[in-house]
This record gives sequence, structure tokens and C-alpha cells, in this order.
Amino acid sequence: MALTVSQVARLARISVRTLHHYDALELLCPSERSDAGYRLYSRADLQRLQQVLFFRELGFPLEEIRRILGNPDFDLRAALLMQRQLLDERAERLDALRHAVDAALASIDQGTQMSNEKMFEAFEGVDPSRYEAEVVERWGNTEAYRVSKQRTAKYRQEEWRRIKEESDGVFQGLAALLEAGRAPTEREAMDLAEAHRQHLIRWFYPCTPDFHRALGEMYVSDSRFTENIDGKKPGLSLFTRDAFVANAARQSP
Repeated sequence: MALTVSQVARLARISVRTLHHYDALELLCPSERSDAGYRLYSRADLQRLQQVLFFRELGFPLEEIRRILGNPDFDLRAALLMQRQLLDERAERLDALRHAVDAALASIDQGTQMSNEKMFEAFEGVDPSRYEAEVVERWGNTEAYRVSKQRTAKYRQEEWRRIKEESDGVFQGLAALLEAGRAPTEREAMDLAEAHRQHLIRWFYPCTPDFHRALGEMYVSDSRFTENIDGKKPGLSLFTRDAFVANAARQSP
């Protein structure tokens, strides 16, 4: 039986206003209307709403979610598997940080002194693809996740060091261009953007220009990305996004 907007709002623990907003954005349009013109939501609508809320919890902007769900190749089961993978990765990272905090507390309580290396080992060798995976799989392509997981499982500390050096080199180059007052649409900036895309392809997963553009969009829409990148140089996240967008545009047929 179709549900009214107020019933769906109570069920999903969101406001009626939010549902109206999703309808206006064409993110979640109810598939039926009552004789009086009121919105009615089907079972399929509820599944779509669940996907919207899952993606929101994972930090995806609404416009990206609309594009994901509107893709003709969208696969619900594949999307759920991807979301589970992202949550597992986030839980793993948080668990490592929790243990680091516990170790720091134990050091204080026991009156001992942690070594310099021990203080920061939780941050060593962090997989730089951890959050980038949030956009790579937005089309439900589980094969890319499989490839990435197989590759990274074999990497040793030396590989992670090389990966970090390559990535840092790209962002240092972009920061230098920003510092010099260059435009992100200039060839040198786009070449660095392409170098970053090839870096992802080489070490992690297939990354089309469109995927890479979406990654750039997350650099400015997700505070985790923005704070990290702008920590290298204020404004670098926006500059990087624009370089990624320009690079993707020049590769369009």
C-alpha cells in the first residue's frame, strides 16, 4: 500500500520538508498521487529513499546522489555492497584511531612515555584511496572495488611510500601553480590532473575522466577532503577541483 508523505517522514525519521525538498530536486519523486493530489510513495520509492539516506551518511552531496541513482546502469545490490565496503573501511580507520587514543591515555595513567614513533603509528601508511573510493563506486561498479582490493592487499610499506610520494608530488605541483597565480585551466595544471588520474589507475582502480571530475567535486563538497588539501595550501582544494574538471572536459569527444 502506498504511503503518504507524513507516514514516510515518520518511518524514515526525517522531516516532511526534507521529502518535499528531495521531490523539488527530482532526487525522490513519489510515483503516485492521490485523487486529492497528495504525494504517495511506493515500495520502490522507499528503496530509493533508503539509498539517498545511505549516500548522505557517507558524505555524498545531493547532486551526486541524483546522478548516481539516475544512471541507467545503477544496480541496487551493487550499491549496497559498495556502501558496506565504505562503512567497513571507515570502521577500520576509526578502530585504529581509538586504539591510538587508548594507548595515549594509558601512557598518561601509567606515567610512561610513548616513543615518538608509537605516538604517530596510527597515521602511518594510511591508504590514500580510502575516501577516494567513495566516488569511484558511485555507479555500482563492484568490479573496480574488487580490483582495488586485490591490488592494495599486496602492497607493502615500500609501495605505500611510493604511492604517497607520487600523490604528494601532484599536489605540490598544483600548489606551486596556485602560488604563482596560474589558472587551473592552463595546460600544466591539466597535465598534473591527468597525472593524478593515471596514478589512481596505476595503483588502485579504473578511473575515467568522469569519475575523476566527480572526485574533484568531492574535494570541495566534503569537509574531510577540503581541510586536508587546504592544509597544504589555502584554496588548493578548489584549484584542484577546477583542474580535474578542465582535464575531464578536454578529453570529452
